[in-house]
Parts: sequence; C-alpha cells; structure tokens
Amino acid sequence: MNISYRWLRALAPELRDSPQEVADRLTMYGAPVDEIVRLGEGLGDILIARVESVRRHPNADRLTLCEVSAGGEVVRVVCGAPNVRAGAWYPYVPAGGVLPNGVRIQQTRIRGEESNGMLCSEAELGLGRDQGGILELHGTFEPGERFVEALALDDHRFVVDVTPNRPDLLSHVGIARELAHGGVAGVTLPPFPAGAQARRASRRRGGAPAFAIAAADTIGEVDGVSVRIDDADLCPRYMAAVIRGVQVALSPEWLAGRLRAVGARPINNVVDATNYVLSELGQPLHAFDLDRLAGPAIVVRRARAGEGLTTLDGQARKLEPDMLAICDAERPVAVAGVMGGSESEVSSTTTNVLIECALFDPKSVRRTRKALDLSTDASYRFERGVDPTGLPMALRRVVHLIVTVAGGKTTAAATDVCPRPASPVVIDLRPQRVAQVLGIECNASSVRAQLKPLGFQVKPGRRGFLRVTVPGWRSYDVTREVDLIEEVARRYGYDRFPADLRPYRPGTVSDDPSFQREEELRSELVACGLLEARTAALVPGRAGLVPLANPLSAEEGHLRDALLPGLLRRIEHNFGRGLRDVRLFEIGTIFRPGAAGGQPVEATHLAIVLTGLRAPAHWSGPGETIDLWDVRALLEQVLAPAHFYGAELHPWAGDHVYFDRDLALSVQVSGHVIGEGGRVRREAVDAPPWAGPVWGSELTLPDPPPPPRIVKFEPLPAFPAVERDLALVTPDAVAAVRVERAIRAAGGEFLDHVAIFDVYRGPGIPERTRSLAFRLRFRAPDRTLRDEDADRATGAIVSHLREELGVEPRAR
Repeated sequence: MNISYRWLRALAPELRDSPQEVADRLTMYGAPVDEIVRLGEGLGDILIARVESVRRHPNADRLTLCEVSAGGEVVRVVCGAPNVRAGAWYPYVPAGGVLPNGVRIQQTRIRGEESNGMLCSEAELGLGRDQGGILELHGTFEPGERFVEALALDDHRFVVDVTPNRPDLLSHVGIARELAHGGVAGVTLPPFPAGAQARRASRRRGGAPAFAIAAADTIGEVDGVSVRIDDADLCPRYMAAVIRGVQVALSPEWLAGRLRAVGARPINNVVDATNYVLSELGQPLHAFDLDRLAGPAIVVRRARAGEGLTTLDGQARKLEPDMLAICDAERPVAVAGVMGGSESEVSSTTTNVLIECALFDPKSVRRTRKALDLSTDASYRFERGVDPTGLPMALRRVVHLIVTVAGGKTTAAATDVCPRPASPVVIDLRPQRVAQVLGIECNASSVRAQLKPLGFQVKPGRRGFLRVTVPGWRSYDVTREVDLIEEVARRYGYDRFPADLRPYRPGTVSDDPSFQREEELRSELVACGLLEARTAALVPGRAGLVPLANPLSAEEGHLRDALLPGLLRRIEHNFGRGLRDVRLFEIGTIFRPGAAGGQPVEATHLAIVLTGLRAPAHWSGPGETIDLWDVRALLEQVLAPAHFYGAELHPWAGDHVYFDRDLALSVQVSGHVIGEGGRVRREAVDAPPWAGPVWGSELTLPDPPPPPRIVKFEPLPAFPAVERDLALVTPDAVAAVRVERAIRAAGGEFLDHVAIFDVYRGPGIPERTRSLAFRLRFRAPDRTLRDEDADRATGAIVSHLREELGVEPRAR
C-alpha cells in the first residue's frame, strides 16, 4: 500500500511527525513500512516552461522546433514528441541541468538546429511510465517556477506492509486514524482546490453540490435509471448517483499529483476522481458512461451461461455462472468488484455519468479474481473487506470531487439499494480480563481511553462489563473480546510492556501430550550430542507420494513420506564442507496417500543420522567409529521418552531401501514394526572416499501418545541376591531377544534381572549356532534365597527354552 506523507498531513493537520517518525509509529502499530521513497529527489533542476510556438524541423520529419519560455529569454528546443502544442505548460530542464537518472543535458545541435535543454516525459522524470509524449501540465503557472514546488512534489511515499486482516489500513484515512493526535477526532477531509469555473458554480449553489440519498430495498431509481439487486448474498448494498453535463478532460495538477504520489497514473478527471477517493477512503468506485447503458438500468446478478465482456484492459473475458456481474438491461457491463467493461467506460465524449459505490462479498470477489487471473486495486480491497457503513461518505465525496474538477450537476437523489443492512458488531469486554491477559494494571477508564480514539464506542454494561460497539471499518477483524484486548495492547505500545514476569498468566493449561513428548525427545537427543535439523517437506515426485495441488515448483511438487532422505542430504552438505563427524535428528510430519483417493494421512516421525567417531579424537588412543551398537543404544535410550513401552529390537530380516541387509535392525511393538535403523547403503549417500559409514534410523511416533508410565518407588532390597550364569547354544535363526523373553517368562517370581554378557562362535559350537551367555539374578523381598531355589528356577528356564526354542545348555 502506497501512502503519501503530504496527503496524510492534509487529513491530519496536527500531525507533525517527520517521515521517519511516521514510519516508526506505523511499525509499532502493526503496519511496518518497507520503504520510504522521497519523490522530489533528483527534480531540483526541473522548471516549468511555456511553449510559445511549435514548427516542423526543416531537416527531420519527426522532430519539431519549440520556442520555450522558462523565466528568461525564449530559447529553442528540439523535441521529438508528437503531443507538444503552443500555449501549453511542460516540465523543462535547461542546458546544464541534470535529470533524475543522472543524465546531464547539454546544449547541442540536432540535425543542424540548436537545442537548449529538454522537455520531459513522465518516465524521464521518474513519475510514471508514459514515454510516448511530453508531460503536459494543467493549471496556472509562472514561467521558470520550480517544478517540485509548483506541483507539491516535495513529498515522501511510504510503502506500507498491510496484513490481510487490516483492510481499514488500505486508505489514507485509515492510516491517518492510526497516527492523528486524538485518533478519529483528529482526521478531517480537506476541501478540494477548485478552479475559477468550479468556484463560480459553487457560489451559485451556495457551497457543495446538493446531495440527497433515497433508501430502497432491492429496487431503486436515480434520475431515470433503474437499479436492482438480484443476488443479495453477493451484493448486500449498491449505491448509485447520476451526474449530468460533465466535461471529461485531463485532471488539474493537484489531483494528478496526488495520484502520482501514490504510484497511480492519471487518466481523466472523472476516473481520477474515483481513484482519488479509493486511495483516500478505501472504498472502490466505478464511473459508467450513462448514455451507453441500455435501459438505462443497472442489474446486479450472477452471470449467465455464455456471457462475457471486454474489460478495461482490452481483454475479452468469459464469465462463469458463479461470478457476480454488473449488467445493464441487456448485457454485463462490469465484473463486480474487479474491473469495468470497455463498452461503458468514460471517454472524452462522455457527458453523463453514473457512479457506482457498492459492497460485494469478499469470497465471491476472490474467486472471480482468481478465475479471471485479474487483480486490481478494487479487488484487492473488496477481497479483504470494505467498510459497510462508509459507502454514503465515499459517494458524496466522489460526486463533490467530480463536480469540482469536471463540472456537471446532480438533479436527483442518489439511490441506496440495501436488501441486507449491516448490523453493528457489539462485544462485551471485561477490564479485569484485559489486565489478566496483558499483565498490566488497567481499569474501565484506561481501556476506554485506548479504544475511543480508534473509533470504538465504549459504554458501561452489566456486571462491570464494557459494551463496545465496533466501527464499520474494523468489523471484519474485531469480532471477539480477545480482539479488543489486542487493540488495547497495540495502542498501549508493545515496547512499554515490562520484561519481568507479572502475577497473571494467560492460562494454566499444560501443553498437548504430543508437544510434551517432542520436548522430552529433544532434551534426550541433545544430551546425547545430537543437533536438531529442519528439512523441507517438499520433495521431487515419485510413485507413492502425495502430490500438491498448487506446487511452488515442478522439482518439489510432492510431500515427503520419510524424514531420513532429507537428513541424508544434510550429511552430504556437511561432507561437502569437509566435516567428518555429524550427528543430526529431526522430529517432523510425513504424508502418505489416503485410502481410495481420500485425504492424505499424516504421521509424526523421528529420524536420526550419525557418522564419524564415537567420541572426539584424543591423544590417549585411536578414535573408534560409530557402529550398529551405537545405533541400538541410541534407539533404546529414546524409546521411553517416545512413550514406546514393551518395544523390542530385532535383526532386520529382509531388504531395505536405505539400510544394508546385514547391518540393520527393526523396532517392534507387539509384533508390529514401528521403526528401522542400521548402516545406510553406500549408494544412498553421495559420500567422499574419506568419509566413514553413515548410520541412521527412523521411528513412527504413536499418535496420540499413550500416557507416561507411573513411576513407582520401592525401598532398597534388604536381602542378598543369588546369581547364576547360563550359557546356551542357540540356533542363528533364533534372536537373542526371543531367548531373553523366554527366560523372563519361565523365571518365576524371584527372577529379578536378566542380561546377556557374552556371544561366542568357534570350536565346540556347531555350525549355524552360537553361544549366548546370560546372567540371571534371583532375589526374594522377604528372605534370603537358598541355592536350591535358584537351581530349581534355572532348571525350569532350561526346560522351557528346550521345548519352545530348541535351545540347549552349553556343555562345559
């Protein structure tokens, strides 16, 4: 949004802040200024000159010789623009002067004729894009006047970043309300500068043009023009006024200058008047050539099948049945809220105009704009919402301006067709809630003092509440009590809040269990020396991925189904910078296609990648590299914070897309695989020759997480334990975890602890078997166990292992 500093000062006369101070205040109010552009910079050498005569260049068909008066003697200028005429005023840079782009103009000879200076176009002055002709000025000037001063171009343009929830800031009045001392009370609409003809007409009228408004339900009439709304859902209000006898011409310089100051291109006095009010009040308006409207009538309805129109940009556009159109008695003449049609546009031959001032449904305008791929200043505002109560002011303002700059008169009351009047938003606000949320001392009077300057009407309510009526321009984003609290905070000043913890808190609700689980995992993994990574969720396409409906790029048009590939790319990134030891983890969301084309399925995963040394290099000995047991230990360490209870780690029994088959393991809960880990296949990572093996793992976290186990504290054992070592000849096909599980199942009530402490292959052990040695600890809580008790339990374990798994005790 472009805002003119001089325009703001005209609307808020008491505003004395410098441009930089204005930018700083807007930023603190939640509308940051991206850039401050000084408009008059580089125009100090430009003068206003009168062209006394124009004749053809004797040696060039497309050049003219202009006699130019710029405050001194008349000089000759060679000009190539076709629009220069005698008696008109133009910007002129004399010989020796410098253009805004840094080019110095020299006295020179062009095709044998001397040229002293240069007449300038909009583009050459940096005021617009028009390079086809010299910028003709309209008004009363003195030859040799400074261009910047005469046209009031010593201005600053603010480029304001307005968020979508603040459509009220898409106007000069909206910004002025934020900045003016006294808020709304400090903003006034300045009178329009009028030429001699307009001043005489104004004296005859006794001031501003007489202007009445007649209310109607769904059908109204203005000066013989029927106005009807057929779709009140998409257009709850439509106002129209007729001005007859206008003289369409170029706008006076004060009006054209205001538009140029905000980056708009002047067109003619009628159209410029609608754009002026658009920028001033934020209400889009449109002017129709009344004599080109069939009927004459205005019908607001949905487009019919096969209908279309040529818009003002010269493009023929086909309308769909869900699009709202502004029609005359026969055909569409405008796309509602987006752009008018060329067949009814105001031109140099127009004498009678109909002014549209309407309220359209934001969603409808957004759909139409996207379908037509046509964005305009009007659609930008309608999509976000315009003030439903501000239409009468905008219509009166634009009619007054058109009559001032283009003449004409209104002979009938304007019509206000409003089948669905807007109801004011009223909110109950608790001052004590404001204090509780913001953590500052405040009462009803201080809350009222913060809200009243913004246009909110604050009255006492029941039980200590404040009854707050929201102004129309804030009805789109202020709908709840917390929205009002935000307004109090914004006007109080975010920089004024204390940094220390106040006695009040917004709430005491604990975090969601999934967030708590993620924090536990982060703490555990960071304590193990890993760094958290954040990788992109968008990946190149392949079978089995979820495609995006509107991808940002063809290379990243799908959603990831695993976290590990993104972390492996981070490993490659570190390898490319010479780093050997890398430890990363990520907690993120993955996506898989839904059943039968339904919504994608989301799941939370934890992924880990490791490479390099197990510990930092030290002089005391050679460093050991990470191996599969480090991956296993890390997985066992995170199973509890991940809320996996009863999880077991098993050797991987098949091929895997990422891991080597012989150095991989799976994590299972009740027989279901919920994660894998192991050594990453060499071809899956672009690793240099000096890099060590890469290890990784990925787990699917339960959603929702089960409740954490209740920690039970028990007294230290009072009686000694009895230990037994049990060496077992175990087939290779039987995993050690199955043996341990069987031991626990048969160990009885006194079995206190089981741990494997040795694995042996070699002489004395049959092929395709190995020896697994377990240490068993038995303990009774109320007495000292005897050897017979331990031997009896060990025998039961051996019998159970022989029957269930075919495991035999190893002979001594």
